Amino acid sequence: INAEYMGGRVVVSTSVDGLKDCKVIIEAAVEVMDVKKKMLKELEQAGVLTKDSIFATNTSALSIDELAESSQYPENVVGMHFFNPVAKMPLVEVIKGKKTSKRALATVYKLALDMGKFPVVVQDGPGFLVNRILGLYMSEAGRMLEEGADVKTVDKAVLDFGMPMGPYRLLDEVGIDVAAHVGPTLQGGLGDRFAANPRLGSMIELNLLGKKSGKGFYKYDSKGKETEINQEVLERLQVVVGKGAGKVFAYDDVIDRCVLSMVNEAALILDEGICASPEDVDLGMVFGTGFAPFRGGLLYYADNRGLSNVVQSLEKLAGKYGDRFKPAPRLVKMVAENRRFFPDRPLAPLAEKPKVKVRLY
Repeated sequence: INAEYMGGRVVVSTSVDGLKDCKVIIEAAVEVMDVKKKMLKELEQAGVLTKDSIFATNTSALSIDELAESSQYPENVVGMHFFNPVAKMPLVEVIKGKKTSKRALATVYKLALDMGKFPVVVQDGPGFLVNRILGLYMSEAGRMLEEGADVKTVDKAVLDFGMPMGPYRLLDEVGIDVAAHVGPTLQGGLGDRFAANPRLGSMIELNLLGKKSGKGFYKYDSKGKETEINQEVLERLQVVVGKGAGKVFAYDDVIDRCVLSMVNEAALILDEGICASPEDVDLGMVFGTGFAPFRGGLLYYADNRGLSNVVQSLEKLAGKYGDRFKPAPRLVKMVAENRRFFPDRPLAPLAEKPKVKVRLY
């Protein structure tokens, strides 16, 4: 599609009147529920949204059910969560509320396909699929920071595992302020295992927001390229190591805390019916986060590692760090019944890269 062709199809307007012929309206306002509700009501009052048109909200965490309560046509309200950068990230979460109609769901699903995206249908719930799993991953990284883990070496361990970037570099990419905004939604709906590092607030006060402000956990040049670790953040966070001083996090401990916590959360998501299948989970994680594609997906990685090993490792972590690592009932049951997430796929164990240790300050 060339620019001239697209330019002829773009209509610019400061009035909602220009939207009256639209069958699907995709809203991408700021992540504030009251703003989205106001927009929805105004479009309905202006006759732009009718019983025959669909309102798709691009939200990363806000409730579709709550938004639909403010609509005259709740069956036409659906979520359509794009991932940043939109031009590069192929995933779209299509979020079904309790009253979302099959017509609205199918229309938006087909629209995502027409855009060249990979849609995955999820039910409404805090963080939906991808941000719920990522939220836990980043929360655990925050806890490791609190314990004195070095930012750069934790990120390197996760990179060596095969992720596109480490958790602290990811926080910079997302934006410290955005992460801090989404965090309370996840914690309020899902519990204290999603608690964020309280020191992130001090970073926001200092405008250390990550890549967009030029400084976060790392420093960035005028073109947004990472240059070096930001020592100012480490000093400002005032990480207290205490009795842990001089010890190291083993590579396995870093990976287990980051990755197995995601596996565990994915199992809970399946138990709750947020996602329909392991295939959908892995599709979402690979195309929405860049989860190590050569590992075949988050849950395929768990199969290859061995679910018995996964459960034993989670139990060990729970004994050391607390109940947030308690194995999900689905995982325990699958081990007892000798089942896998993908019983028809051959196992393909992968050799790990040389292990590194994570130093403390």
